[in-house]
Amino acid sequence: MPPKYPPQVRKGDSSSSAVQSQEEHRQWLDDADFTLLCDSLKVSDAVREGSWKIWQKVSADGCERIIRNEKVLGICIFLAAVELNDLTFTITELLKSTHLNVNMFTGYIKEMDISMDTITTKVNNAVTRLKTKYNTLCTLYQKFQRLFELIFIKEPSNVQISSDISPAALFKILWITFLLVKGSVLQMEDDLVISFQLLLCVFTHYIKILPLPLLREPYKSAISGKSDKAQTRSSRRGRNRNPHLSKQVESDEVFEILCKENGCNMDEVKNINITTFVPFLDSVGISTTNGIPEEPVLSKQYEDLYFNSKDLDARLFLDDDETLQPNMGGCVELEKTPQKNDPEEMNLIPPQTPVRTAMNTIQNLLNSLASASDQPSPTLKAYFNNCTSNPTRAIQERENNLGQIFKQKFAEAVGQACEEIGYQRFKVGVRLAYRVMEAMLKSEEKRLSVQNFSNLLNNSAFHESLLACSIEVVMATYGSISRETDLSFPWILEVFKIEPYDFYKVIESFIKDEPSLTREMIKHLESCEHRIMESLAWRSESPIYELIRQPREREGHVDQPEPTSSLNQPLEHNHTAADLYLSPLRSPRRNVPTSRAIPTLSVPESNNVPAPLPQPTQRSTSLSLFYKKVYRLAYLRMNTLCSKLLPDHPELEHVIWTLFQHTLQNEYELMKDRHLDQIMMCSMYAICKVKAIDLRFKTIVTAYKELPNTNQETFKHVLIRDGQHDSIIVFYNLVFMQKLKTNILQYATLRNPTLSPIPHIPRSPYKISNSPLRLPGGNNIYISPLKSPYKHPEGLLSPTKMTPRSRILVSIGEQFGTAEKFQKINQMLSSSERLRKRAAESSNAPKPLKRLHFDTDGPDETDGSKHLAQKLAEMTSTRSRMQKQKQDEEMDTTLKEEK
Repeated sequence: MPPKYPPQVRKGDSSSSAVQSQEEHRQWLDDADFTLLCDSLKVSDAVREGSWKIWQKVSADGCERIIRNEKVLGICIFLAAVELNDLTFTITELLKSTHLNVNMFTGYIKEMDISMDTITTKVNNAVTRLKTKYNTLCTLYQKFQRLFELIFIKEPSNVQISSDISPAALFKILWITFLLVKGSVLQMEDDLVISFQLLLCVFTHYIKILPLPLLREPYKSAISGKSDKAQTRSSRRGRNRNPHLSKQVESDEVFEILCKENGCNMDEVKNINITTFVPFLDSVGISTTNGIPEEPVLSKQYEDLYFNSKDLDARLFLDDDETLQPNMGGCVELEKTPQKNDPEEMNLIPPQTPVRTAMNTIQNLLNSLASASDQPSPTLKAYFNNCTSNPTRAIQERENNLGQIFKQKFAEAVGQACEEIGYQRFKVGVRLAYRVMEAMLKSEEKRLSVQNFSNLLNNSAFHESLLACSIEVVMATYGSISRETDLSFPWILEVFKIEPYDFYKVIESFIKDEPSLTREMIKHLESCEHRIMESLAWRSESPIYELIRQPREREGHVDQPEPTSSLNQPLEHNHTAADLYLSPLRSPRRNVPTSRAIPTLSVPESNNVPAPLPQPTQRSTSLSLFYKKVYRLAYLRMNTLCSKLLPDHPELEHVIWTLFQHTLQNEYELMKDRHLDQIMMCSMYAICKVKAIDLRFKTIVTAYKELPNTNQETFKHVLIRDGQHDSIIVFYNLVFMQKLKTNILQYATLRNPTLSPIPHIPRSPYKISNSPLRLPGGNNIYISPLKSPYKHPEGLLSPTKMTPRSRILVSIGEQFGTAEKFQKINQMLSSSERLRKRAAESSNAPKPLKRLHFDTDGPDETDGSKHLAQKLAEMTSTRSRMQKQKQDEEMDTTLKEEK
């Protein structure tokens, strides 16, 4: 049985009671199993006390699936140590003490969070980092094994590496060398790309210094062939062989083979070798020309590194240690990747390893920029020269300044030895930025028939945002796009000190003017735009509040950011970055096209021509478009949540949306330093409350957690006031309801107030498919856009040219489709649609969490919400009396008429 809470000392207790309580306090701290575990991990008294309190909470909450053992006690120690920044043990030591592997360990933590909602954001980040690092190490070790088998002969006959080194020992030496360089060079050790490139440098180094009979082809020929040629040339010239030159030639050949076999860019790997790997070898005393380091020496150096970082001991991969086993046995309800049952479907697409996928993605980006330069093209220079004020010097100075800042910040995040790697990535981003800038200006010239873009090209916010967007594409590509790292968005905004609202202005034009972007990259940039709209643009220092507050006086009222009358109108995607960065104004009258209200992008040649002044009855185009997009994003999220939680009350969706939209438009201060989804959940709860629908906040939060791209921080860490944060239920009671109480009570009547129009939801302009899309329903049918074999001189695909005959061509499989094949396809598509509808209809509201930290066993609301319920009850009673009185009067009238 788990130990119980000790009695608490209260005011008025006798001194003997206090002494007894202190003795019991020492008893529960001296629990034998707990003390033994703490002693083995050398934890401090503060961690002991903190972990015991966590265990008390776990046992008091009574989770049926979590029992008292060394595993759970060890996790409690880990949680307390992370929270207190007091780790005295390595992760491997903890796993050994609790007999857990990494997956089991993180699985237990996840189970505790689901059952009791006790895991803080700080702990959650630490666990996420641990899993990412472990997954990266697993991937690299598997790749290391494969490369070793392809390069070296395991049991070479009559080959002596050295007196005490066997092929098995060499395997260990190479792996530990890699771990040592990775741990020494990289501060951010979950960087898969740089880690793999360092691994290739390790292999290249040992290929050069090992005996030739130990090598497989083509590496053996690469070394022997180059050496023979170098020796022949030297003998002909009558001078000794230059060993440094020979080794350099050998390295180039080996790099070329390794990079080609693994889809890497050779220039990048050679750069990492020169700037990072070779200096590392010198720093640890490993010769770059000959000699194999001893395994104990390398192991001792790595051990010091491992203990200092309190990390996983990755040497244990060599021993197939249980703590690093990738199996899922014993893990508690861990998410597993769905397995495909159809073998034909599995063979449609060849398997891609994480390393191969990352390398291919990077190479595709570099190939697309092969003809681009990190200097302005002649076309761009012509645009610069056409400006009233030539921006060339300012652009160059800005680029140089941001380049130094980026290099420094990249090194701080990844590792000081990676400074030049960061700068190379920056220069790739510069090449992309110049190409997109040129495409944007060409589009503007075609649209406006002008060539003087002085206002735009002298706008620093435009240049910084465009460069930041280009670098974000590069960083996302090197980070495998979807994987969260320390360099993920919005890291680049923080590096360049760019306002998220300014960055948002360039995204749509960037996507339209850079056709080489992959479907995954377009989705990534769209997710960046969503993050800006949902929270980043609403930070307290954001310029958006000043834009909203600027008086747009009309008939004595302040004009709203975007009138509700425009919500159900289609969202036009013809706005360019130039429109938004120059903050043009448009008339609120619907009969005036937006494009007509855009002022010229050029600066008048004559200083005597006054610039047009904004009219007081106009709104900012950038703010108007921003609000339209926010409304659509907000409605789509709310619609998804309503379909999960209120399938039996579809009529409430429109009411919830009206309150939600009213808050965003009229009480926008509630969004300051908060999240769009917090307002959404509060709006849903408030309407359900006044409509007497039983929907608790814990149920809303449970359903919200199942939505894509959500974070527990959204409902656990909500701003209340003055830097104070608490759960979303506290925010609802103390802030949201207090601010909107009068408005919420309007919906308690039988007749709702005027409802806001539902936003027009068009197909996203970003859904550009570059790869086949599989139709739902489990059928092997894919749709892919027709690609033209013709290309422009710039290397971009030209629009497909169709002839009258080619418009009607259809290809299915290897032959022209017969009537039976078309009928079968129609049946499969119909079946897929039925399956989709059936799945949507059968979706039930999620079960609430067993216990949420911000919920109590009693009512969901505090006194503030009780006051609202009391008001609602009074209104309901009054309404009932009025209805009864009206019925009585009608009855009296009827009786009189009958008489």
